[in-house]
Amino acid sequence: MDKLDTVKVKRTQKDYTLGFKLAVVDSVEKGDMTYKQAQAIYGIQGRSTVLVWLRKHGKLDWIHPPKSQRMPHKETPAQTIKRLERELADAKAHNLILGKIIEVFDGEHGASVKKKVCYGILWQLKIDKQISLAQGCRLLDVSPQAVYQHRIRQHDKANKLAVIKDWVQTYRMLMPRIGGRKLYWLIKPKLIAHGIKVGRDGFFDYLRAHRLLVNPRRSYTKTTFSKHWMKKHPNLTKDVPAPVKPEQILVADITYVTSKQGTHYLSLVTDAYSRQIMGYHLSESMPASEVVKALEMAVDRRCYTHKTIHHSDRGLQYCASEYQEALRVNKITPSMTDGYDCYQNALAERVNGILKNEFLLYECTTMSELKQLIDESVCIYNNVRPHLSLDMRTPAQVHGSYLCPA
Repeated sequence: MDKLDTVKVKRTQKDYTLGFKLAVVDSVEKGDMTYKQAQAIYGIQGRSTVLVWLRKHGKLDWIHPPKSQRMPHKETPAQTIKRLERELADAKAHNLILGKIIEVFDGEHGASVKKKVCYGILWQLKIDKQISLAQGCRLLDVSPQAVYQHRIRQHDKANKLAVIKDWVQTYRMLMPRIGGRKLYWLIKPKLIAHGIKVGRDGFFDYLRAHRLLVNPRRSYTKTTFSKHWMKKHPNLTKDVPAPVKPEQILVADITYVTSKQGTHYLSLVTDAYSRQIMGYHLSESMPASEVVKALEMAVDRRCYTHKTIHHSDRGLQYCASEYQEALRVNKITPSMTDGYDCYQNALAERVNGILKNEFLLYECTTMSELKQLIDESVCIYNNVRPHLSLDMRTPAQVHGSYLCPA
């Protein structure tokens, strides 16, 4: 293990992105973990760091928490006897079912469930002082020596894999909802360098055991109004092959985002070849004068001079004279979908989904705070997040590699 992995680095508030802070606050307020558990899981330094985030970004009152519930009513001796009799009968039935399940697993899978599961359960019950190890081994017909040997193997394996958690947390600070496959791709070189043999399935098991998996989110709101009198352009990308170089086709779309101040609108212009976000702009409404600012940013960031097609839906903002004039001045050919068909602008919709489902997860307090979060998210999306469709390269790598092809 190299020196960088062994030395503990002191972090400040600037080391945590706004998206990471909002992710921790949301998890704590949902009850997925306490603020102390959040500090331990994500390696957050400082006793009151998470509490400060909860007071600043949370929706609950963390200054005056609710009083604890009163003690339950004490049951009578007769009620106690009935409850114990019922629990004893349930326990016998439960043990019978579990015994049959273990027999089926041992018979069908050719491997003893006791070695993989029961030993760990017996040890945990011993730690919790619910039953003694000797009693548990006698009931399951296993030897205490086997349990201790299993414990030693698990302990050695956990120590060897402990460094993986630090690597995952480092990337999750930047991308709170990055998927497991992309995480494995980013971490795999480090696994090889440290001699850790963990496959993709084993890596997913590790993430699951340490509560580091993320659940997908889906949401949809229509922001396009295409039934207007303005001129609509034909779809120039419908029957042509996929782009073979950056800035050959630019795709544009508008999506909504919210803060505590209300609903805002994010305009995006993305390169269809490299998937790099070329231009973006956040506004409180959707006039063409605001949407065109994303196009102007994309034009300023262009690196090539070949012909370019601008593809979008048939929204009135893109059909407006101000937007069309900006395309004409910059010698960009307009292209639009045939009616309201989101699949004809699928790439732009996909980029919207990535930003909203992986980065813009939590409600900011103000529009300026939301803009900061968007700036951070676009930078990480372009320069850090690998894409499956780009052979696990980042959009910036693909966009820049065309300058010096291999």
